[in-house]
Amino acid sequence: MVSRRDFLAAPLVTASVTMLLRAAPPNKGVKLGCQTNAWRIDPNYFDNLLGVLLRIKELGFDGFETGFRNVQGQFANAASARAQIEQTGLKFLGCHIFLDQYDPQTRIAPLELIQKVAAGAASLGAERLILSGGGLMQNGQVGQLELKNKVDGLNAAGGYCKSKGLRLAYHNHGQEFADGGREIESLARLTDPELVDFLVDCGWAFRAQADVPVFFTNHHQRICGLHLRDFKNGEQVPLGQGEFPIRELAAVIKKVNWSGWAINEEERLSGDKPGEKAVTPARQALKQVFGK
Repeated sequence: MVSRRDFLAAPLVTASVTMLLRAAPPNKGVKLGCQTNAWRIDPNYFDNLLGVLLRIKELGFDGFETGFRNVQGQFANAASARAQIEQTGLKFLGCHIFLDQYDPQTRIAPLELIQKVAAGAASLGAERLILSGGGLMQNGQVGQLELKNKVDGLNAAGGYCKSKGLRLAYHNHGQEFADGGREIESLARLTDPELVDFLVDCGWAFRAQADVPVFFTNHHQRICGLHLRDFKNGEQVPLGQGEFPIRELAAVIKKVNWSGWAINEEERLSGDKPGEKAVTPARQALKQVFGK
């Protein structure tokens, strides 16, 4: 295990790519966040997470998102843990529940787990609970009963989050954007906008051949955050070094004066944890397109 002291002493990795375009004028509305899953974190040692947060702050981000397992051990010690998080200077923009298996009826986390994590995340100062879920597409169809159950589950989860002072955000994977985005469009149409927001994983949407700037244009009022990732020849690369239309998306964001979270997510399906090697050039790409 890497100690917090050793972790913090490590030098920042310099950007691997020199940007050719000048930085854009700043978009005062958008906020820049970073997912912690680019780093290897031991959930049993809170100092691991705190060390990563300080690195994220040094890189110039405004807030962070992390998986619930990284903070659930602090729910019983919330006052002290919250103070330590706040001392990093970052906003706790979201606590994310991602599971290998979901409730077979609602296709999201069981309500008992949602309630436990929502209450704990609120006590730590999180702004929202982020829920991943299982896709509904089967044999090219989205079943109406299955869709209703998922919508009802999301609305119920959103209502509980609201009672704890949180907003709920649904996080997609690729299946929700399959077949022209049939499921994600249905969820956006049928969920209660007072209770459910969307955190769009642009990487999964892009891999499902969605036109991300167009989807954002159509739904930006329901979108609280964007996971920004990049790919080249099917492999993930640091943001700004691949084929994802980051400049086109940034132009739309500026046009509508969106004030949500643009979140760098340098997650690798291989399990690699590139840390600053990927996040540093990604942060430079964000500066180029957002001017901040």
